[in-house]
Amino acid sequence: MIIRSTAELEQYQAAAKISTEVLGLLRQAVRVGVTPLEIDALAARLCAERNAVPNFLGVGSPGNAYKHSTCISVNDTILHGIPNDVPLKKGDIVKVDFGLRYQGLNTDHCFTVAVGGFLNEQDEKLVKTARVAVQKAARLATAGTHIGDLGYAMASTTWDAGFDVVKEFVGHGIGKTLHEEPQILAYGKKGKGEVLREGMVICVEAQAVAGSDEIVWGEDGWTITTKDGGNSAMFEYMVVVGKRKPIFLTPTLEWPIVTET
Repeated sequence: MIIRSTAELEQYQAAAKISTEVLGLLRQAVRVGVTPLEIDALAARLCAERNAVPNFLGVGSPGNAYKHSTCISVNDTILHGIPNDVPLKKGDIVKVDFGLRYQGLNTDHCFTVAVGGFLNEQDEKLVKTARVAVQKAARLATAGTHIGDLGYAMASTTWDAGFDVVKEFVGHGIGKTLHEEPQILAYGKKGKGEVLREGMVICVEAQAVAGSDEIVWGEDGWTITTKDGGNSAMFEYMVVVGKRKPIFLTPTLEWPIVTET
């Protein structure tokens, strides 16, 4: 989607504000002893209270449509984790991916937190690196910038820290539908790829992994895990491509990356 007027921008900002409010409440719910299914149920309830619809529901093939409001991926589960009834424990690295549809507009964002604090320095470095990498790329979302510039920022930041990025999944445009063009890879070359245009609404994301970037598809057709069992971290921000700087529709850049308990 390309925003072409102040009214359209304000409409999208309103949808994003509601979505970010829900996302914040989901983050508060990530605690020791809480199950992903409980967090998912909370997401559905919060959306209903705001006259919004969780937009992950029904995504996928007719024979295996997604049945939840969130994707909650823990530790070596990289993304598309199906919420389960396993209580979270101290040190778990939890990725909560969530989006909603409000008045015809879609949102999509993801945060990562360590439950009750990090168990080791590598996990902390991994999560911090993933966040810095995606934020660095998102801040490049200005008119005339190539998509490869964003991918290079994410990959080079991650590689320099000794980690890797998953190659199979991409950021994307968003608007009247959840996934639109352009596709935004988490790696790339400077000056290559499609040129961003002012007003584009995009989701910038990357999944950073502690070890190999090889992945395993779960038998459920959704869950993606690391092949070597290494932990992973994911961040995703929605931005509107600006003339000189992007407009963040996901104002979560300073959110803490650990929960209190």
